[in-house]
Amino acid sequence: MKPNTHFAFFDEGSKKEIRRAIIKAVAIPGYQVPFASREMPIARGWGTGGLQITLSIIGKSDVLKVIDQGADESVNAVSIKKLVHETTGVELTEETEQASIIQSRHRIPEVALTEDQILVLQVPTPEPLRPVEASELKTKRMHAEDDYSGVWLMLFEQIMKYGKTATGADHPVYVNDRYVMAPSPIPRFDNPKMHESDALILLGAGREKKIYAVPPYTNVESLAFEDYPFAVETFDGKHCHLCGSTDVFFDELIDQQTGETIYQCNDTSFCMEQLNKKEEVEVQTSYA
Repeated sequence: MKPNTHFAFFDEGSKKEIRRAIIKAVAIPGYQVPFASREMPIARGWGTGGLQITLSIIGKSDVLKVIDQGADESVNAVSIKKLVHETTGVELTEETEQASIIQSRHRIPEVALTEDQILVLQVPTPEPLRPVEASELKTKRMHAEDDYSGVWLMLFEQIMKYGKTATGADHPVYVNDRYVMAPSPIPRFDNPKMHESDALILLGAGREKKIYAVPPYTNVESLAFEDYPFAVETFDGKHCHLCGSTDVFFDELIDQQTGETIYQCNDTSFCMEQLNKKEEVEVQTSYA
């Protein structure tokens, strides 16, 4: 027996309240808008914030793609896709170019997004000041006063200890020259993709009950000192052992047969597209 549910799981009042928070977030780039986070059929911390945004904005004509750390086939991605599909009937895809809504955990796709797309990022810790201040009241005041000395001190301490900033992911960014924002635990490699993005980027933290946004064509700068500029992860001289791609974010693997270190595209959809293009070229060459 299959229970009847509202379209996109939520009642219309819930979706309206979440959409109002999204509109405010878009109007004030980088500002964390509180919202009444709903109970979901998945545990908090497993993407409830991003899922609530997706369910509130999705329509019958939308095409949905969900990825988890670059993979379309992970348990988290498959479970979210199944819930959205069963409550909406929308078309699902693994091709980035075909999707109108892309929900992601910890990655921005390698394929450049367009103005017709919306990227929804799942966020565990939306407050960039939390490592330096535990009080929510005080962090709100610090944002209001444009006081981000704690974040700069955190980066300075990393440089003193390690000789460079040691933020492996979730490196804080300045949005629209006003708010410091946590960009979700995406690798530093993905931070530049937020700058002047053609697509609308929505970020949701269900457990922390916050929604914030980066509107299209918004200035996003990763925090860095002049003498220690921001730098992304480097994969110079490396290539994907499957498709041969370079200049993308890689997973580092161990070849079970040889024991050697190999690299593979973290974005599985992008890797498959490159493999398909390579096969098409080989077929055409053979035919010619």
